[in-house]
Amino acid sequence: MKKSKTKTTYVCNECGATFPTWVGRCSVCGAYNSVSEEILDFKKEKSFIPKNVFPKPITEISFDLNLSRTKSGFDNFDTAIGGGFVPGQVVLVSGEPGIGKSTLLLQISSNLAKSKKVLYISAEESSYQIYLRAQRVGALEKNLYILSDTNLESIVSAIENINPDLIVLDSVQTVYSENLESPAGSVSQVKYVSSKITEISKSKGVISLIVGQVNKEGSIAGPKVLEHLVDTVAQFEGEKGYAYRILRVLKNRFGSSGEMAVFNMTDKGMEQVLDPSLFFISQRPQNQPGSVIFPYTEGSKPILVEVQALVSKTFYPVPQRRSQGIDLNKISIITAVMENHLKINLKDKDIFVNVVGGIKVDEPAVDLAVATAIFSAYKNIPIPNDMAVFGEIGLTGEVRSVHFEDIRIRECKSKGLNQVLAPTSYKESDIQVKNIRRLKEMLDIFS
Repeated sequence: MKKSKTKTTYVCNECGATFPTWVGRCSVCGAYNSVSEEILDFKKEKSFIPKNVFPKPITEISFDLNLSRTKSGFDNFDTAIGGGFVPGQVVLVSGEPGIGKSTLLLQISSNLAKSKKVLYISAEESSYQIYLRAQRVGALEKNLYILSDTNLESIVSAIENINPDLIVLDSVQTVYSENLESPAGSVSQVKYVSSKITEISKSKGVISLIVGQVNKEGSIAGPKVLEHLVDTVAQFEGEKGYAYRILRVLKNRFGSSGEMAVFNMTDKGMEQVLDPSLFFISQRPQNQPGSVIFPYTEGSKPILVEVQALVSKTFYPVPQRRSQGIDLNKISIITAVMENHLKINLKDKDIFVNVVGGIKVDEPAVDLAVATAIFSAYKNIPIPNDMAVFGEIGLTGEVRSVHFEDIRIRECKSKGLNQVLAPTSYKESDIQVKNIRRLKEMLDIFS
């Protein structure tokens, strides 16, 4: 009979680092109060050395270059992950509670169940709850099998019994294995469960979609090894009060990372938005000071968004700086550069900046759009309705070039814009490109 022994260890829930005793702050990732006690159960196994294991020269490895990808039923989702699912691919989808992860994956499951066998495993909801959602979004398919269970061994048995083409696990933090004494959601359980699902996917060529919960900072809960194990990491996000949802691909072994897909959440489920630019700027006010169009790039696909600014006299000893969708530190830097190089006084002004639609923009190219919106609001001068603005601003007042200039300009042209203000010498027919290299040139352009 195999003997087992237990060992008590302390594990960081953020990064998975282990410690012999409890500590208040993880020395690896710096997180506070993230270390918890775990009891590990080790079964003594007889060690052996495998034989007849021979590596292959890389030139002798065969691979089908025409390997067909499985489509999800959403064109924008397929584009974001590289053209569709690859056999054996493991995708981790994370997001805030209630953002629509389960709804999206249920719709994808239904789409694939029209021609393949799908196993949807829910460790958070009952089978009846899933049925009600499937009925609401029109996802009732004969080949869509539902399992409501939290036990990993039962889940593995179900996979062996029906041999599905797609596995959906919702969520990895709520599943536990009887081989470990630690509770569900602990670092060791998350590592063990995700490793087992990944092993099954790779050995059987089964596509797996795993739902991952997020912590209060918005990062994927659990150890970083979870992100390393899977092939693709996608973050599903959106702002409360808005119907849109954005799927951002943070990692992808079978395509480029940084791609995104936009969805519109309705009472019938998720609807893909094939033209996000029109979706975000369709209600932009005309001839309104403080409003600027910015061609934002996420991956290789540009999206036109509206950047708004409001400048008003302050009634506080320290003027307010508020921002939604753009880092507040960036706003402070841009206003300081504007005061220095445009010779305008913003010290007694409250400044509010917003990216309409709740989009979060974190690229340097938005600098010039923010400065233009603030300048427009300050001078009460409307920016031309057919103009887009992009460029990075340096502390010395220079406007620097950014990546994907040609793609941004072509997107502006395709949406009917006639002017682009940017630090570029790139030329495109039927659209006027105004080259700006110093921030002070804005005084002449908008005088």
